[in-house]
Amino acid sequence: MTVKRTTAYATTSGIALPGQPGAPVVEARTRPAPVVRDLRERSGRGPHALLFGPRDLVVITGLPGSGKSTLMRRTVRGPRVDSQDTRDRWDARMPGFLPYALYRPLVRLSHYAGLRRAVRRGGGVVVHDCGTQAWVRGWLARAARRRGGVLHLLVLDVDPDTALEGQRERGRGVSRYAFLRHRRAAARLLRAVDSGELPRGCGSAVLLDRDAAGTLRRIGFTG
Repeated sequence: MTVKRTTAYATTSGIALPGQPGAPVVEARTRPAPVVRDLRERSGRGPHALLFGPRDLVVITGLPGSGKSTLMRRTVRGPRVDSQDTRDRWDARMPGFLPYALYRPLVRLSHYAGLRRAVRRGGGVVVHDCGTQAWVRGWLARAARRRGGVLHLLVLDVDPDTALEGQRERGRGVSRYAFLRHRRAAARLLRAVDSGELPRGCGSAVLLDRDAAGTLRRIGFTG
């Protein structure tokens, strides 16, 4: 699927997203209505690539353990900013006996500083989003608009039990309280996207289940 400011298509089938015309159109002076593409429950028959505009920002969001970092490492060949990578770098520096909670603020500060640098470079960037910090999506939407791009959401719809299993598999999880907070935020976002109500400033959203995410081979940018 190629997602641009006025039209979006699946690279494997050429099918336009809902609410869009069946062929490319000249960009209008006003921004088009947000587009939602649901790729769930296709038994792995979804597109193999998602391509966005050269100045766009793409946020991948979902529950902890849903597979966001795995998807990014496997499919994103260009710039990507993953908070998990930042945490891993800090974990490698810190003594093993030091609890993560003590240096978590430094990890977050480092992550947002790196994200700001990546956004200011001007090219397309894929960003890991935990889903509980709505202000981050608002900031990214404004940043994308200022540089002539659009913010897009890729929402991983994974049930809580599967997400918890994903945490166990990677050997790292979040507290019960934090997971419940993530779960409530993810549920709110899914309900909104399902109803076509995207967060302010988002140009499109793509809903993915595990099969659809596993089918993807590339998330990138045109130009």
